[in-house]
Amino acid sequence: MNARSADAFARPHVLMICNNGTPTDRRIWLECTTLRDAGFAVSVISPTHGSQPRRERIDGIDIYRYHPLLRRGGARRMALSFAVSWLHTARLAATVWRRQRFQVIQACNPPDTYFPLAVLFRPFGVRFVFDQHDLCPEIYLDRVAQPSSLVHRALLALERWTHRTAAHVVTVNESCKDLLVSRTGTPRDQITVVRTGPDFARLQLAGRRAELKNGRRFLCAYLGIMGPQDGVELVLHAIDWVVHGLGRDDIQFILLGDGQCLTDLKRLATELDIEPWLEFTGWADDELISAALSTADLGLQPDRRTPFTEMCTMLKTVEYLSFGLPVVTFDLVETRRTARGAAAYVAEENAAGYAEMITELLDAPERRAAMSALALRRARTDLSWESQRDIYVDVLRAVVEGPGAVGQPAAPARPREDDLTLRRRIRAGRGWPDNNRRGARP
Repeated sequence: MNARSADAFARPHVLMICNNGTPTDRRIWLECTTLRDAGFAVSVISPTHGSQPRRERIDGIDIYRYHPLLRRGGARRMALSFAVSWLHTARLAATVWRRQRFQVIQACNPPDTYFPLAVLFRPFGVRFVFDQHDLCPEIYLDRVAQPSSLVHRALLALERWTHRTAAHVVTVNESCKDLLVSRTGTPRDQITVVRTGPDFARLQLAGRRAELKNGRRFLCAYLGIMGPQDGVELVLHAIDWVVHGLGRDDIQFILLGDGQCLTDLKRLATELDIEPWLEFTGWADDELISAALSTADLGLQPDRRTPFTEMCTMLKTVEYLSFGLPVVTFDLVETRRTARGAAAYVAEENAAGYAEMITELLDAPERRAAMSALALRRARTDLSWESQRDIYVDVLRAVVEGPGAVGQPAAPARPREDDLTLRRRIRAGRGWPDNNRRGARP
């Protein structure tokens, strides 16, 4: 055995499983490199992306890849794709086990289907950590026009079984944790929040580019995907209200990103006669994103309130904060927890209210300056990966070293009264209770 192999076998070994490309998934790669720096050996199983090789070692991390089945074609095709991915993952997990025994399997969702693999390795002393990036039942309800109650119940069952198999659960924010405690019965001390912070190495404050303002005084920026659920059409109606309703000619808008709705959005901009005040960049590289967010006066988050968006930490919001941009958003539970006073919250979900909040903030430079200072402070302290990595490493060390058998279901926690209310309202499809929203305020 060579020196490298002997050193690897002497360290605790974590097998990371994900359905996104590696190292392109930033959260997973941050976790991998953090564990490596903390003295763990790390192997990753993930699908190929583009021309990536089946087997690769990057920065001391072993990556095992498989060719996925494309997920286009509806629910059945997606289910088949996940099944194929599961079989490939099981095969590669056996390969990794033969090469180097691992003590922990960490599965990153979606999907919530890898707990049976953890059960297979349980007799060998392998413990299971579930890194819950997303709430699959909420994603399903948010993105399917006519959701099936049977599929929804199945997704809830998969989530519950995954939690009961896990030695510990990691999730991305406090809103998800609150819901998961209520819905799965997992004790609060068995779920740890590890946020994914802004990428300061990729996106950095740059010099302002006056030409992006198109000769106007202010610039408002949207950054992100432009799909049916992203609310970008509301931004266009808000621009229409700013220009034609409020008579403002001093505000330029830039929309950075691509998506299946981009063509329809351009057509809508023409119909609303707002093209002189609006620029669609399409897909934007890091240089353009950094320049635009460094020049902008406000960041726009137009996501409407749904069970999914209430719980979601919007990446665009975190990136706005990292550039010191005040955010205009609707009053979503997790967005309020993330941005706090660095955002202005529009009560009514309509374009006129959104437009009026934009102009109100632009006409209040002292308020914007205070919000900007708070945004930078939030981004570089509480929301940064530097503030989260020790929390994450402590979880993995406790799982490796802690007593008890992996996968033993914990006694369900007695739901709090507000948890019971939350659960009833979710089942009834009536949204989120006021006491939960109040609890999210700083």
